[in-house]
Amino acid sequence: MTQKYEYKIAIYREPLLGSILLQGSKVDPIKYSAFLNKNGDEGWRVKTMERESRRELLFFKREAFITILEREKQ
Repeated sequence: MTQKYEYKIAIYREPLLGSILLQGSKVDPIKYSAFLNKNGDEGWRVKTMERESRRELLFFKREAFITILEREKQ
């Protein structure tokens, strides 16, 4: 029998307020680790991820991670 998988796309980013106050916001590695561990507890594993810097309100930058998660279909 072949295995079947399901996928979830998650965009993780810091709040916009940090970008406004600090002129830019980077992802906190501790919070991002907690996010990944929470999903790992639910059976998800990271298939791939991409880091990007998004411009908000013309002047502010906010870092984000686009993460594709995979797990065996129940």
